[in-house]
Amino acid sequence: MVKPYWRKRSNEGGRDANGRTHGLMWHKDLGTHVSGDFSMAVIQANNLLEDHSQLESGPLSALQSGPLGTFIGVYDGHGGHEAARFVNDNLFPNLKKIASEHQEVSASVIKKAYLATEEEFLSLVREQWCSKPQLASVGTCCLVGIICNGLLYVANAGDSRVVLGRAERAVRGVTAVQLSTEHNASMESVRDELRSLHPDDSQIVVLKHKVWRVKGIIQISRSIGDAYLKKSEFNREPLLDKFRLPAPFEKPILNAEPSVFIHKLNSKDQFLIFASDGLWEQLSNQEAVNIVHNRPRNGIAKRLIKAALRVAAKKREMRYSDLKKIDRGVRRHFHDDITVIVVFLDPPMMNRTSSRGTTSSIKAGGGVTDTTKS
Repeated sequence: MVKPYWRKRSNEGGRDANGRTHGLMWHKDLGTHVSGDFSMAVIQANNLLEDHSQLESGPLSALQSGPLGTFIGVYDGHGGHEAARFVNDNLFPNLKKIASEHQEVSASVIKKAYLATEEEFLSLVREQWCSKPQLASVGTCCLVGIICNGLLYVANAGDSRVVLGRAERAVRGVTAVQLSTEHNASMESVRDELRSLHPDDSQIVVLKHKVWRVKGIIQISRSIGDAYLKKSEFNREPLLDKFRLPAPFEKPILNAEPSVFIHKLNSKDQFLIFASDGLWEQLSNQEAVNIVHNRPRNGIAKRLIKAALRVAAKKREMRYSDLKKIDRGVRRHFHDDITVIVVFLDPPMMNRTSSRGTTSSIKAGGGVTDTTKS
């Protein structure tokens, strides 16, 4: 398998500091961010783990007087892991740089960080075009959450999702509130958007084998990477034929600009679930929120993934124990790579002024080859 990697810097006193790997799963059961606890987990299904993710807590800019907060990123790669890994390494540094220049965190700053990361990756594709042309067909969905000064910023390009668990007086338990806008051609609103942006292209979205796809190739309409659908210079030989369009295009077909939503946090807001679409293919928003609400925090991201795998096994009339025996690659026929980050919002910590020396950084994704099986 390709074992997830992790890098961590924190003052948590050894609380499961580096996470743990068991077969095809990596998990960090419990950690601390500026505003509360968090839990992370990743399960591999593909031959090469294409999901990457991170949580960064502490300074959000390079300025001494800059804001403190928590940055959460879930990057669901496709066509390979290179774009997701690139975003994992570069998006947060770009955000800090741009936040320093503008002396704030804002929707505009976040969008600029996305577009700067996109341009850097497209430059890398251009540099490696002769030696590695297939890099032009690699891309990633990009879901980011930033908690700062009592606000939650959610930015999304692609079809990952963040769901808020909110305590309501009129409802026993916790209500699920989806905070992200998704960009998948299966949604009529996305198809309408694409048709309005490309009025002269009758094939901008195509129903293929009962699945709507952009140009008959890809389901998502926004991403970082996928250079072959953004610049005609990359949509030609020696790129594989299945990615090449019959005619050059002048306007980018996909784009990297995220949809951004800003939410003012309040005492009803209990926790956030950030996850790649592999989780949401198996669990509804409310089912996921109920699991987090009713189970201990320690290891909750891992429990969400296991719940999703049980559903995936049941759909194929299998036992969960049998699904666990299936190796990477073949496993992709049963479920996708899944990344989950659960971020708890604790009111006393939400309002505190954290020490400027307090930082926490953890990343997970594909990278180190290992032969261990699930």
